[in-house]
Amino acid sequence: MKKAIISIVTAIFMFSFATSCREKTAKEKVEDAVESVGDGIEDAADEVEDAVD
Repeated sequence: MKKAIISIVTAIFMFSFATSCREKTAKEKVEDAVESVGDGIEDAADEVEDAVD
């Protein structure tokens, strides 16, 4: 039983490691860039709002 649990935990660890190291697709890169720009605009708007107050 102990070997089965260790095997399952090892498999889960290896699977999560393999999926986290994969290359991003072009769609994922674009989504990240759009999200980053959106965050920047939001931050700038907050700064302007603080400056106006």
